[in-house]
Amino acid sequence: MLIGMPLASTMGLAGSPKKPMVIPWLLNRNGQAITLKAELKGKVGADPKALKPFVEKAQKLGEPMTFAMTFPPGTHAMWMRYYLGAGGINPDKDVSLITIPPAQMISNMKIGKMDGFCVGEPWNARAIADNLGFTSVTTQDIWKDHPEKVCAFTEEFASKNPKTVKAILKALHEASVWLDDMGNRAEQCAIVGKPTYINCDTKLILGRLLGDLDYGDGRKVKDEMPMHFSRRNCNYPQPKFATWFMSQYRRWGMVTGAPDYAGIAKRVMRTDIYEEAMKEIGYAHGGRDDSPDTFFDGAVFNPKDPEAFARGFAMKALKG
Repeated sequence: MLIGMPLASTMGLAGSPKKPMVIPWLLNRNGQAITLKAELKGKVGADPKALKPFVEKAQKLGEPMTFAMTFPPGTHAMWMRYYLGAGGINPDKDVSLITIPPAQMISNMKIGKMDGFCVGEPWNARAIADNLGFTSVTTQDIWKDHPEKVCAFTEEFASKNPKTVKAILKALHEASVWLDDMGNRAEQCAIVGKPTYINCDTKLILGRLLGDLDYGDGRKVKDEMPMHFSRRNCNYPQPKFATWFMSQYRRWGMVTGAPDYAGIAKRVMRTDIYEEAMKEIGYAHGGRDDSPDTFFDGAVFNPKDPEAFARGFAMKALKG
C-alpha cells in the first residue's frame, strides 16, 4: 500500500470508518515524479513558482488547471500538494485536484483532461516517450530518500498471526536484497512489464530504475536516488515517516486540531515486529532514525515537533 493508506485507515481520516492497520515493513524509497503537459516545456522547469502564472491565467478564464494523484491521503497526493504549495499555489482553491488510477494517467493527459499528475513509474517516463509531457521534478528531488510503498496488515491480523507476519517479512527481505542488485534490474523489469502486471515496455521501466534520468525537457542526469528496496536501511518502519504524513494531513485541513502524532506513529509503525523478524535471521539493520529531513523548498522537518512544521508554511489550511 501507499504509506498514507494504513495511516488514513487507522485514523479514520476524512470521516472514513476506522480500521487500525500496522506497518512493519517499508517496501521502497523514491521512484515517483510530477509530470506536466508538454505545452509547459521550456516554461516551467523544476521550480513550481514558474507554474503559478499559468495557474492564475487559467483561473481568470474560469478554467482552472487540473492535476491528478492516485489517492487523497496517499504519497502522490502529498507530493503534489507539497509541490504546488511550494509554488504559492493552493491545491484546494487555485486548481482542480482529481483522483485517477495510475494506468489511466497517460490516457487522460492525451485527451487534455489534465495539466499535470503525480504517480509512480513508469507512467512519467511513458508520458515523455509519447511526447505528452515532461518531468518537472522527481519525488526524490522534493524529499531525498523518502518512503513510498509499504507492506501493511490489519492490526487484528497481525496480532492473531505473528508468525505469519514475520515469515512474510523474512521473505520480503530476501526479495528486497535481490531487487537492489542492479544486475537484476533488467530481469525485474521484464517480469513487471508483462501484461499480467503493468503491461509496459521493459525499456521504459528500466531506465529510471537504473538511475538514467531524462526529464524530457533537455535535462539529463544520473539519479543518485533511484528507487531502492533494501539499501540504506530502507525497510525499517521509521515512526518519523508517519509523523511527517500526519503533519501534512494537519497542514491541509484533513484533520481538526493536532493529531496524536507520537501515539499514532507508535501504533502503526511497528518497529518491534520488524526488529524481531530481522533478529531471527541475523540481519543487522540500521535502527531507528529521528534525524531532521530537508525538502527542496528549504523547509526542515524535525520529527520531534511536527506541529510546528505543519504550522510553519505560508500555504496551509489548518482546522482548529
